[in-house]
Amino acid sequence: MYYIGIDLGGTNIAVGIVTKEGEIVKKTSVPARAERPFEEIFADMAACIARLLNETGIPEGEIASIGIGTPGCIDTEKGMLVFAGNFKYGKMVNYRDLMAKHYPNIPVYIGNDANVAALGEVRAGSAKGMRHAIMITLGTGVGGGIIINGEIYEGQASAAGELGHIVLVQHGEQCTCGRKGCWEAYASVTGLVRQTKAAMQANPDSIMNNTPMDQVSGRTAFDAAKKGDKAALAVVDRYEEYIAEGLADMVNIFRPEVLIIGGGICKEGEYLLAPVRKYVGEKAFGAGLLPEQKIVVASLGNDAGLIGAALLHA
Repeated sequence: MYYIGIDLGGTNIAVGIVTKEGEIVKKTSVPARAERPFEEIFADMAACIARLLNETGIPEGEIASIGIGTPGCIDTEKGMLVFAGNFKYGKMVNYRDLMAKHYPNIPVYIGNDANVAALGEVRAGSAKGMRHAIMITLGTGVGGGIIINGEIYEGQASAAGELGHIVLVQHGEQCTCGRKGCWEAYASVTGLVRQTKAAMQANPDSIMNNTPMDQVSGRTAFDAAKKGDKAALAVVDRYEEYIAEGLADMVNIFRPEVLIIGGGICKEGEYLLAPVRKYVGEKAFGAGLLPEQKIVVASLGNDAGLIGAALLHA
């Protein structure tokens, strides 16, 4: 049997046929055009599925299930999107019913996009074989996924896993969630860019200022730090500490077998991870007495959500 995985984003829809082992047989993608009604979005999903089945020669009867990873708050039991700000019509949308109009004989399951990405990494990525894992994605925000006993932990109303919204600094920077001082406000790439710009303004002689202010990215401080720029080194050191503080909290709460870090900033590799591991190793509860926390980079990239969605009920 095979499984259909759909990663529904605000920009693109990725659809793939996946084996139970997490291997992608074939995949495709189309623009999401999130301003459209969901009936049109699901018609595109169904057309992608039909095209993949036709191209691979896999009959519909060999598809065990369709899994959809989606941003937003969801009700997994009802197969319903409760709310997602990424979509113009993203309130109380029954994904299961919409897909059943196209594939009435295939079971449909949905999951939060961060959760299914974590599941994908556990089933087929850098945490394969692990039973207890936490995935943190550092991007525009800080996303989180919790895997306990090999399954997604969703909590009440399927709303658990908003790990980026633990408070790191009381009365700190404003967060998009409405609170102040959230981990997301400091450890996201958005936070890093803000910290970089502040350091550039405070240190006009820093080589970071070779980058126009409107072109500052998550790489700006890292690139300058690798050249020995003191202001950039301070930004990077503080940013890594922000990441590590939150990760230490994750260790104290969950004590996972592995922490998986995703997002484009992970391209910095060991330059980012080595000091983070050191900090977590020194600050997490039981430091020096309990096993050292394993921290790895996510390996599936953009395929994590597609694979995890496909294997929601595999």
